[in-house]
Amino acid sequence: MVEKKVKVTLVKGLIGTRQDHRATVRGLGLKRRNQTVELVDTPAVRGMIGKVAYLVKCED
Repeated sequence: MVEKKVKVTLVKGLIGTRQDHRATVRGLGLKRRNQTVELVDTPAVRGMIGKVAYLVKCED
């Protein structure tokens, strides 16, 4: 079975954001602006992306 992947890119900096949003971005594996990570598409990952949607760009 092939796992569906999602690409997540951090498009805004984290200065001035809430502490829990910064922790969520770190949990997604993002450290710096314009960094892209490829993650397995799970409901947990989708929830994290939804929480910080104003900071990241998501591609299926």
